[in-house]
Amino acid sequence: MFTLYSIYPKIRFMELIDQLSNLASRAQKQIAHIQTEEATKTALVMPFINALGYNVFDPTEVVPEFICDIGTKKGEKIDYAIMRDGKPIILIECKHVGSDLNINHASQLFRYFHVTEARIAVLTNGLVYRLFTDLEQPNKMDERPFLEFDLASFTENDVAEIKKLSKAAFNIEDMLFAAYNLKYMRAFKKYFEEQFAQPSADFINFISKQVYEGVLTPKLKEQFSILVHRSFHQFLNDKIAMRLRSAMIDTSGQSLLVNDVPAAPIAETSGASEAEGKDKDLETTVEETEGFMIVRAILRKTVTVSRVVMRDVQSYCGILLDDNNRKPICRLHFNGSKKYVTLFDVEGGERVDIVSLDDLYGMASRIRAAVQKHETKVPA
Repeated sequence: MFTLYSIYPKIRFMELIDQLSNLASRAQKQIAHIQTEEATKTALVMPFINALGYNVFDPTEVVPEFICDIGTKKGEKIDYAIMRDGKPIILIECKHVGSDLNINHASQLFRYFHVTEARIAVLTNGLVYRLFTDLEQPNKMDERPFLEFDLASFTENDVAEIKKLSKAAFNIEDMLFAAYNLKYMRAFKKYFEEQFAQPSADFINFISKQVYEGVLTPKLKEQFSILVHRSFHQFLNDKIAMRLRSAMIDTSGQSLLVNDVPAAPIAETSGASEAEGKDKDLETTVEETEGFMIVRAILRKTVTVSRVVMRDVQSYCGILLDDNNRKPICRLHFNGSKKYVTLFDVEGGERVDIVSLDDLYGMASRIRAAVQKHETKVPA
């Protein structure tokens, strides 16, 4: 059977995500104490290289201060060279954490790239990793990166791409093919982002001609400009809502949203009103669904996530263990102007105000504690 794990058995996808997530978490705590470029290498860059499966203490795999002789200049050095069969395959130039990685900082990489056999170059400040190759002219590093990986904000798609640099997966032909695709995908995405924020006249005209066969008068163009902008936003919001709703369906096909499951029997509700269980007119918001997904992500190593269920009622969105109101994990109060969460690691629950959904990650230990309390409680 064709699976992601069968392709790269030595470096599993989810393991890499966990390693990078842990590194990102440590980095946020260490940034204030990293004062030099050398400290950046030790605290951030070396662990990143190690996460990709390379032994940073084995000079046959990773060479620090790799010497690149450039013409009459001898002894020129680059921070790291990742090796294979005695030849460099990836060059890495490091800057101090927080440094701006503009094209001027890549001048050394430009020179080194030209005189080595490496086809991949990386410019990093320990948090952001910009990947370059020679798509424009052979043996001359492009001025624009084909991929940017931000340790503080990455997606699974980003990890899938950065994983191609790993020891187990690295193949230069595959890497160059991916670089070519990513280069143009970045350009397309940038264009889409610009049009999403403010559709251009050319974009409005193109879209309008697909649905309107008459003459586009100035008045129609003005009207269509507004409608295209609204339609663009509504279309994407609808797609996001559908994806999030689909993610709420467990592998057995049973929905994990309260609006799609029978209400729990009255005996199970522990004082919860019958109206809460039978309210079919509620609409779970995207923000509530995202909050639920964050809670499930926090708990994925604590319990089987299919046991973590959302039960939406009029005044709040409840998250329960085993779809049982006697086992509340937390409640999301997102309907008012002041958003807050009720945490149930203490008896009766405790209100905690939040500014954004990211604040839920700061409550991870308390969310896990609520589940552990239910798991250890002796049935009456």
